[in-house]
Amino acid sequence: MTKVTAQLSVSLDGCYAGPRHTGDGDWMNSAESAAFFRVTRWVTNAMSWRERQGFAGGEQDANSDIVAESFGAAGAYVMGRRMADGGEIPWGDEPPFRAPVFVVTHRPRETLVRGGGTSFTYVTDGVASAVAQARAAAGGRDVAVAGGGSLVRQVLRAGLLDELELHIVPVVLGGGLRLFDAGSGGGLGGGPDAGLGLGEKEAIELTPTRVVTTPEVTHIRYAVRGRAPLVLDDRGSGGGPTRTAE
Repeated sequence: MTKVTAQLSVSLDGCYAGPRHTGDGDWMNSAESAAFFRVTRWVTNAMSWRERQGFAGGEQDANSDIVAESFGAAGAYVMGRRMADGGEIPWGDEPPFRAPVFVVTHRPRETLVRGGGTSFTYVTDGVASAVAQARAAAGGRDVAVAGGGSLVRQVLRAGLLDELELHIVPVVLGGGLRLFDAGSGGGLGGGPDAGLGLGEKEAIELTPTRVVTTPEVTHIRYAVRGRAPLVLDDRGSGGGPTRTAE
């Protein structure tokens, strides 16, 4: 059965990249880029990733197995426009996806067909439409939400995500683009979370289904159970079990 999945490499403090790069400067030399490559170094060292890119070398280890597994499971991808535009030149004529990619955007563009089975279809009527089109194209395999983090939040907010895998790298960045940033409307001050659309007493609950640890990164896979109200118990109120002094 087709699942909608997402995975992201993050630091211990939840950042998948450094502070957002703006302006016309070179993204590759930005703070956003430096942090991104720091938390994804385990990927670029993996033999399976390097083979997919047409590069030699790399490590054949548990990390490489996880990269190969993710490529093998995906029958179609959903991607944000910023990621698609940023990768268009570096990915070259044969991008690593080898499957249809549906790009969520407000700016229409003709479908871009590349070698190796990759095509980029630009979807202007929302994330739900992009996911639906990807499901139809996936041939029974998974739909992988490739990112970036803002798009993963949109899919999660819409209740469309079945599985989330976080690759947690043992580094503290101190700031940057966070996957679960509450945005401008939420946070500790109360009120709905602008990032995920959660009410004051709501949460999105997940169940861990797999943990793989390596020296470079810890891979944790979660099944997304969905929204649920936060229900307080009577802990500390005197209603629970008590011990009788002997």
